[in-house]
Amino acid sequence: MMIQNDQPRGYLLAMLLIFMVTVPHQLPAQQAGEVPPPATPQTQAKPADEPSITQGQGAPDPKVPKNDRILWTLPNYLTVENASSLPPMTTGQKFKLVAEGTFDPIELVFIAAQSGVYQANNSDPTLGQGFRGYGKRYGLTLADNTLENFMVGAVFASALRQDPRYFQLGHGSFFHRFGYAAIHAVITRSDSGKTQFNSSEIFGSGTAAGISNIYHPGPWTMRSTLPIWGEQVGWDTLGNEMKEFWPDVKRYLLRNHHKT
Repeated sequence: MMIQNDQPRGYLLAMLLIFMVTVPHQLPAQQAGEVPPPATPQTQAKPADEPSITQGQGAPDPKVPKNDRILWTLPNYLTVENASSLPPMTTGQKFKLVAEGTFDPIELVFIAAQSGVYQANNSDPTLGQGFRGYGKRYGLTLADNTLENFMVGAVFASALRQDPRYFQLGHGSFFHRFGYAAIHAVITRSDSGKTQFNSSEIFGSGTAAGISNIYHPGPWTMRSTLPIWGEQVGWDTLGNEMKEFWPDVKRYLLRNHHKT
C-alpha cells in the first residue's frame, strides 16, 4: 500500500511488535514438537506426495484461495502455506485476488482510519480541513493503495509472468525465516517456478509512485517520487514478514487461549 512520507502505518507497526514479541518464544516450542502441526495449506491443494484426501471429501480446488486474515482482520489472499510449488496463476486470477484484497471491507476501514490520521496531522495542507478535506485525503489514499496493489500484483506480475504469491517458508530459525521474507522484496519466482529478480515489486511500485505524482499536490519531481518508491518497497517487505510469521502467531495465541 502506498503511504505518505510523514505518516507511518501505525497498525502495521503494532502487528510487527506483536510478531517480534511472540514469534521468538513460539518457534523453539514448535521445533520441539509442542505445538500442533501446521494447518492445511492456505491457498491451494496439498502437494502430490501427501496422503490422499479423506474419503467423502472432495479435493480442494487449487485455484480457490483461502483468506487467512492477518490478526483475523487484514486480507491475506496471496500467501501460500505448506506448499513449495503450485499451478501458475492466470492473469484473470491475479487481477481477481488483488481486487479482492484491495477492496476488502476491512482494508477500506483501515484506509478510512489512515486518512483520519492524515487529516489530524494536516498532511498536504493544500487539501484543507473539514469533511471536504477528509474526502480528498480518503480518495488519494484509496487511489494510492489501489494503484500500487494492481501495478505490483496484477499488471507487472502478468506482463512479466511472475507469481505474486508469497510462499511461506514455515521452518528454520527465526532469523533465517526473517531473512527469507525480507529478500522476497527483490527475489521472487516466475510462473514456471524459477527464481528470479522481483521486477514486479521494484518496477510496479516505482511506476505507481510516479503515477501518483499526477494527482497528488506538487511538487512533481523525481526527488519527491524516490522516497515514496523506497518506502513502498519497505512496507511491502514488512508485509512479507507478517505473512511469514502470522501462522506461528496464530497458533501461539490459540494454544494459550485453549490453556485458559
